[in-house]
Amino acid sequence: SSKYFLVTLKMKSYQAPEPGMPLQEVESPTPKPTGREVVVKTIACGVCHTDIHLHSGAFDLGDGNKLNVPVPNPFTLGHEVFGEVVAVGPDASNVSIGDKRIVYPWIGCNQCDVCHNGDEHLCSSGPVIGVMMPGGFGDHVIVPDSKYLHDAGDTPEHLAGSYACSGLTAFSALKKGAPYSSDNDLIIIGLGGVGMMGLQIAKAAFNCNPIVVDVDEEKLKLALENGASAAINPMDEDAASKVLEITGGNTSVAIDFVGSEQSTAFGTNLLRKGGKYIIVGLYGGELKLPLPLIPILERGVQGSYTGSPEDMHELMKLVRSGKVDPIPVEKRPASEANQTLEDLKNGKIIGRAALMHD
Repeated sequence: SSKYFLVTLKMKSYQAPEPGMPLQEVESPTPKPTGREVVVKTIACGVCHTDIHLHSGAFDLGDGNKLNVPVPNPFTLGHEVFGEVVAVGPDASNVSIGDKRIVYPWIGCNQCDVCHNGDEHLCSSGPVIGVMMPGGFGDHVIVPDSKYLHDAGDTPEHLAGSYACSGLTAFSALKKGAPYSSDNDLIIIGLGGVGMMGLQIAKAAFNCNPIVVDVDEEKLKLALENGASAAINPMDEDAASKVLEITGGNTSVAIDFVGSEQSTAFGTNLLRKGGKYIIVGLYGGELKLPLPLIPILERGVQGSYTGSPEDMHELMKLVRSGKVDPIPVEKRPASEANQTLEDLKNGKIIGRAALMHD
């Protein structure tokens, strides 16, 4: 039979009744695990820009076109979950009641070739936590298998969940561009939570102090204090020539953590011949590139979406070794979920925000 520990009969979630609607506090029965499932009582859940897009129900494709996101109604957001194991199914292994763990949310169907190749995060029909399955805006989360749980080491509770999305996403994108033989090899565009994490992981895992680009002077200052080799505001008149002066036009990789028409218009011109432009951010719009320059300059444009289970294992080894400097995370009570989504949308949060459950 399932094993339990202090499991309350009722759980509390902040749910969107339908896309775009304010979140509502909802009480429901606490889930009971079957098979290999594990129930985690949420301690903290990071709030991510993806949550904003999911909450709105669509991604902006430019020219007034939208990509609708098929989320269940109602739905509970939150894919950066850190919590305590409070119940395990009869077939669960390698997990104990009371373990505090980060949840890997990008779960695949485990039936298709993509999953069998280790790329569960790229599966098109997986039960992703915080998207298709209820996430950490609820105070209990059901996880299909203990293999998706990760030890956070000494990471503070309010920061830990961020490694499941912003940390993992940054690490996976940086791997696609590696190796970096000098600081000028890499430009990071956008210093939100994922971009700041990218800066810390570039230093820790890839021995590179990248050049950073952002429109917010406060974020640029913070990035310089955290080891960026140079910081550029793209709104400055001579911003592009400043970057080219620093790099000598030899940058091989730019990672765009914004993914807007403005960021790509600025960033794609900063690369050397044969350089790679990696788009991570989901801000939206269209990418406009002069086609003849793609073959002439032999530049590549690549997308990068979260990271694989193996990427997560590699990242957490780094994190537990204490090599990744923390990013700023603002703690908010879970009851402020609505306001937090709004503040993140309006650029009022530096670094990351985490909802803390009682």
